[in-house]
Amino acid sequence: MSQNIYILGGHQTDFAANWTRNDKSLFDLFSDSILRALEKTRLDAKDIEVGHVGNFVAELFTGQGMLGGFFGHVHPDFSGMPSSRHEGACASGSLAILAAMADIESGRYDLACVAGVELMRNVPGQQAADNLGAAIYVGEEGQTAQYIWPAMFSDLAEEYDRRYGLKYDHLSEISRINFENARRNPNAQARGWEFGNRSFTEDDEQNPVIEGWMRRQDCGQVTDGAAVVFLASENKAREYAKQHGLSLDNIARIKGWGHTTAPMKMQTKLDESAGQDYVLPWTRKAITDAYARADIAGPEALDAIETHDCFSVTEYMAIEHFGITAPGEAWKAIEDGRIGFAGSIPVNPSGGLIGMGHPVGATGVRMVLDATKQVTETAGDYQVDGARNVGTFNVGGSGTTNCSFVIGTGT
Repeated sequence: MSQNIYILGGHQTDFAANWTRNDKSLFDLFSDSILRALEKTRLDAKDIEVGHVGNFVAELFTGQGMLGGFFGHVHPDFSGMPSSRHEGACASGSLAILAAMADIESGRYDLACVAGVELMRNVPGQQAADNLGAAIYVGEEGQTAQYIWPAMFSDLAEEYDRRYGLKYDHLSEISRINFENARRNPNAQARGWEFGNRSFTEDDEQNPVIEGWMRRQDCGQVTDGAAVVFLASENKAREYAKQHGLSLDNIARIKGWGHTTAPMKMQTKLDESAGQDYVLPWTRKAITDAYARADIAGPEALDAIETHDCFSVTEYMAIEHFGITAPGEAWKAIEDGRIGFAGSIPVNPSGGLIGMGHPVGATGVRMVLDATKQVTETAGDYQVDGARNVGTFNVGGSGTTNCSFVIGTGT
């Protein structure tokens, strides 16, 4: 990076809230999250120089596009502020962050608002699934599936089983850990959910099959939600720190980032990776690029990870692609407890997408906000002791858009 990018803080909505049921609109979700973020960070709307919005399919869920135009209705001081919207399916929020970083690195602006937002619970479940299917290669794959994304990631599980062997018990343990972590998080969608004795087994009543390998507890949630972060140049962050009596070294910053785009079709990805150690090499490259830019060797330099568990197998894949284990050996990190909340490298202390929730356009921003909370010791009951560096991985499509960040404080 040409310069340091600092994170001054932000806000996440309660992912358990159903905004439509509460007679609230997409704009209400957007506006509320930004105003609360301004309040929490003690920033003024007039100080924000540029806005970036991460959103996937507002047109399909609500009929609304042109989301950057919402800023001028949130606060009159936003009127005239340049803004843009970014889409990369479930990685839309991360793309918005990358665009805001580029704005700051170029010297155009010093302070950016990044808002990720998605309203998804205003339609029936099947319609939501169909809307999200816009991120496959439409007409070329997934035609026979009722629920497209569980089917696509069941294919990933099938590939893992073919290459390395895969036990469902390991997938279900990932889900169990993430639901348990969500109980500590006051913003998690599933924080109050209760489960039976066989909810994390191959019990067709308590954990029915959705598609193939993927059962109910393996699947991320349909969620309404928004997350906001404010990104600043070093000069602006230094000014902010002085104004609020803070040390610059204690303000979170983006130490490294990675971004790759693989071919859209799942089968093309699997064909390209045939004979390689990593099932999704473009995922691996995004993560190792973030490591390289952060000048760290690997996961041993991380204190926690927030990763994309839209399905349990996605986290299973990420465990290996972060380098926590060798390829084909993610099960070892599950069995020995190192990815648990009290483990040596906690994964998804927030609850992840399975426990926290997954408003798709907001997820990448939410991950970076959670990483920021961890390294500034403001994560509350889900704080990982001594966290100084946290990695994130956010994916759009079936491993198509891959974004990774290393967030930390100090040198």
